[in-house]
Amino acid sequence: MNVNFFFEVLIGGLLSGVMYALVAIGFVLIYKASGVFNFAQGAMVFFAALTCVGIVDKFGVPLWVAIPLTIVVMILLGIAIERVVLRPLVNQPEITLFMATIGLAFFIEGLAQLMWGSQVHKLELPIEDVPSEYLMNKFNILVSQFDIMAAAVCGLLVTALALLFSRTKVGRALRAVADDHQAALAVGIPLQRIWAVLWAVAGLVALVAGLLWGARNGVQFALTFVALKALPVLILGGFTSMPGAIVGGLIIGASEKLAEVYIGPLVGGGIEGWFPYVLALMFLLVRPEGLFGEKIIRRI
Repeated sequence: MNVNFFFEVLIGGLLSGVMYALVAIGFVLIYKASGVFNFAQGAMVFFAALTCVGIVDKFGVPLWVAIPLTIVVMILLGIAIERVVLRPLVNQPEITLFMATIGLAFFIEGLAQLMWGSQVHKLELPIEDVPSEYLMNKFNILVSQFDIMAAAVCGLLVTALALLFSRTKVGRALRAVADDHQAALAVGIPLQRIWAVLWAVAGLVALVAGLLWGARNGVQFALTFVALKALPVLILGGFTSMPGAIVGGLIIGASEKLAEVYIGPLVGGGIEGWFPYVLALMFLLVRPEGLFGEKIIRRI
């Protein structure tokens, strides 16, 4: 076995896994604080990327201007979702909230295409998708410098979120809401305002994920399916853990690439698309709560 090629595949998978983790973190933020599985997160990724390129194409502004404008749009979208859709459904069964996010996903997808069109858009970030010269010359390994920079951006965002949760007053309130809604209300924490902040942050995470995935695959409706790849990540890492989303993303990213290269030829190829779900199913049988999830003990 070619060792250099193995590490190329492994590193490429790990870097892709970081981008999967970024999408998964959007789910974790909402689920941990409100108990709502946000099925619309993939639609938000698509909406954010399409809005950014739409502003660039329609108004002729440079990308560095379009990104702050899109940030404002995503914050407003997150706040609007909380106030218009979820706030009236407070204290409703979880299945009701889940179904609401499914309807919301279709609405956001349609709204994005109504505003900016349904054609595929090219998104060019100031990061070239070419092999890193340093790794190529030093270790004879071909790794895309776009993947490296994308992983660095994801790492910075995760660090910023970790600091937000651990070092700020808003972060402490978010943790309190996540631990116990009723206790948070009892001590005067404005629950609805905190949820609005969470949805706004989820919108920002969706924007970063949308820009990175859009630059790689083109800004198109298929971006919504990136969220489906986050499901195995959540199952492995746990639905309530941000570190779990990162570890789960790395495992899924590396395993799907290695499986495609080394197992795929034995079964006719094409297993990259479904192997993560098989891995997640097997993991569910052993540890349903995930690596970092909270174990639920049910009494009969």
